[in-house]
Amino acid sequence: MHVEITARHGTLKDDVRAYMGEKVEKLLTYFERITHINVTVSFESHHAKVEILVDAEHKHDFVAHDEDNQAQIAFDKALHKIEQQIHKYKEKVQNHHRGRPVEVVEPTDE
Repeated sequence: MHVEITARHGTLKDDVRAYMGEKVEKLLTYFERITHINVTVSFESHHAKVEILVDAEHKHDFVAHDEDNQAQIAFDKALHKIEQQIHKYKEKVQNHHRGRPVEVVEPTDE
């Protein structure tokens, strides 16, 4: 898995960059088919915009955006959105191939 963290119109502190790298690597525990993660932080006038792109095998891509006054808070919000998308996708895939339970009707003696 390849993790890329970039900043536009500003710089990220090393501890924030390390925090982001550590958190996005934990996404592998949710979905092991992730091949590439790109985190982009854009610094605007008085706030930061964070975009997280997660590429996975078989054309499954997840995208989340968020913004806040602090880059780390915006990152946490966007990461939460990605986690929700991955959980929803996994539930859909796991439940897709299972049939509905068959009801057993017992004959009644009348």
